[in-house]
Amino acid sequence: MTTSSFAAGAYASMQGLGSSGLMKKPASTGGLAGAGAGLPDFSALVGKALESTAQSARLADVQAANVAAGRSDVVDVVTAVAESEAAIETLVAVRDRVIAAYEEIMRMPV
Repeated sequence: MTTSSFAAGAYASMQGLGSSGLMKKPASTGGLAGAGAGLPDFSALVGKALESTAQSARLADVQAANVAAGRSDVVDVVTAVAESEAAIETLVAVRDRVIAAYEEIMRMPV
């Protein structure tokens, strides 16, 4: 079960992607000729989001191992797993929107 605090954690990690400069808009595109210059690389953005989600899953694994070894509390594991779940759900939602946008573009008349 995902609560608002876990969702907030997932959104905060995604916001960290924006602060890295990948999601910032350029000051000026300078028309169509310069539209590609200075724009964020979509594949890099997706790769960074995947890495962030994988990192949260690794953190959940580490927390589970710490509990098994008696070095951590079960609450830490539950929190890490819930944050990982929220990050995965966010990534899946973004993927679904990208696929829907692609399908919409493919339905456009040429």
